Amino acid sequence: MNTMTLWHITGWEFAALAFAALLVGFSKTAVSGANTVSLAVFAAVLPARASTGVLLPVLIAGDLLAVATYRRHAHWPTLWRLFPAVAAGVVVGTVFLMWADDAIVRTSIGAILLLMAAVTVWRRRTADAEREPESVTTRTGRLKARSYGVLGGFTTMVANAGGPVMSMYLLSAGFRKLGFLGTSAFFFLIVNVSKLPFSAGLGLIDARSLLLDLALVVFVVPGALFGKWAVHRINQRRFEQLVIAATVVGGLQLLLR
Repeated sequence: MNTMTLWHITGWEFAALAFAALLVGFSKTAVSGANTVSLAVFAAVLPARASTGVLLPVLIAGDLLAVATYRRHAHWPTLWRLFPAVAAGVVVGTVFLMWADDAIVRTSIGAILLLMAAVTVWRRRTADAEREPESVTTRTGRLKARSYGVLGGFTTMVANAGGPVMSMYLLSAGFRKLGFLGTSAFFFLIVNVSKLPFSAGLGLIDARSLLLDLALVVFVVPGALFGKWAVHRINQRRFEQLVIAATVVGGLQLLLR
């Protein structure tokens, strides 16, 4: 059985998943990348492959709430530049899932996340002056968009872990807080919805797993509302530090499991 249902888990396990769903809502409207903790909780409670199928509809619920909150702040030129590379990454990730075991998947993604965090920190220290989203129109910016796009598509397909990769890209491109959240909201709504047929085709989503999702999405809403309240109380530098820290934690937990 590839999927998981509401009847396979204990009360304590459901409580852990509910907390993770609440954190998904918070990450979508406040600190993108923090849902790597949710990824870890789902993978700890459920079998790793099954966890990706259960988590995906929960993430989409969070994406819908984030789009409703930050839709006016999206930077569409950046999105159109990313989508072709992301599509290629999703296809590569689907092929990868056909043969890779859980250990290979975790190690690969953990290493990528830590690398992205290191590159972003290095760039912020050596080229802190470039902070406009329009800088991604340069040749170097286009190459960076393609590289991050493929990595983002790959990691989001194999483990729903594309958030930290795209967070690193948007930070390195100089997005401010609301532009960051608005652009990432539309990006992940479109990408996650497009992943549904792939996940269903791999046997990770079916009617039984969706029943568990139905019970969990209720907890996404209060998390999103809390994130909307909190984001206006976090300054830009602290916001960036939290995003990078969440990425590092996510990468480490995948490598050390």
